[in-house]
Amino acid sequence: MLEDKDVLIVEDDPVFRTMLSGFLISQGCRVREAENGLEGLQALREGMPDILLCDLAMPVLTGMEFVEEVSLQYPMVPIIVISGTGNMSDVAAALRHGVKDFLIKPLDNIMVLKSAIMSVLKSEDSVTENHGFSSQWVNIDEETVVDEELEWHIEELKANPRAARELLLGLMPETQSSLGDWQLNYCVLQATDVQPVLLDYTWLIDGRLAFYLVDSATGGDNGTATTLLIRAFFNDYLRTRMGDQNTISGLIKLIEKGMRHSGYASPIKAIFGIFDVTDRTLNIASAGLSARLQTSDGEQVVKAQPWLGNQASKNESVSLKFAESGGRLSLSEMGSASFSLTFKRKG
Repeated sequence: MLEDKDVLIVEDDPVFRTMLSGFLISQGCRVREAENGLEGLQALREGMPDILLCDLAMPVLTGMEFVEEVSLQYPMVPIIVISGTGNMSDVAAALRHGVKDFLIKPLDNIMVLKSAIMSVLKSEDSVTENHGFSSQWVNIDEETVVDEELEWHIEELKANPRAARELLLGLMPETQSSLGDWQLNYCVLQATDVQPVLLDYTWLIDGRLAFYLVDSATGGDNGTATTLLIRAFFNDYLRTRMGDQNTISGLIKLIEKGMRHSGYASPIKAIFGIFDVTDRTLNIASAGLSARLQTSDGEQVVKAQPWLGNQASKNESVSLKFAESGGRLSLSEMGSASFSLTFKRKG
């Protein structure tokens, strides 16, 4: 099923590169090789492959610089990153640049590579094209989890809690962002010996900010996998359903359905919110975490409700009002972490 597929391997380790090349040739692929990022860019100029395999630790042009350049010049080329577990923060950064999947060295089972390539190529040919990494974990149309190589990722991250922590921390967005005359800042303090909290947010075209925060440590051994599943559903929901469904409860219901189907997700503490800059309202739904909004007009409290995975879609959302100048949302019930979001009007 990989016959006649063009594969470009960009890898500085000649032994590992030869192993990859030999396997893919045995599967019927046409393979080209490059030993660093500059040679990789030259190979891309000569012809675009069906898929690109790339290391992150390379000389001359680093793997991260190479991924950034490819994402700008050749966004149609799907990339699978191959990295040692010590580079998970780089893997996370690569995922933010649209990398489709990642594999961790050493590849004890070479068939994992075949599975990953086939999954990426399948998604490229489907209606989920360009959904990035999340489409490899979740089939949003069928509302089920794609299992083919997911189990391998989960077990690998379970076996490497340090790598899992680095991956989650690397997925955190910029600490400051703005839309129009509104600015968002967040501040987080957390222990280094536990799995972290993960924030994700997106400014929507209609002037709203959608966000969530998950305390991955509360998910136990499955905390990292559950957090990645939530991230996948959140991003796909915003792309495919936010325009017509438009509710936090709909998002939470979809996530919990995915958690039930996954067979690996655990109940976990989270909170979800949508801030509308046009009327300064914040609709927020607790799924295990409590919050306090402080503004110049006073203080408003959001009480903790049942955890995500425990029918949190039935939790009531709360509508909070910001002052003209903005306000600060502080979260609690997070154990070893402290977290706050500041919404401020500029000027």
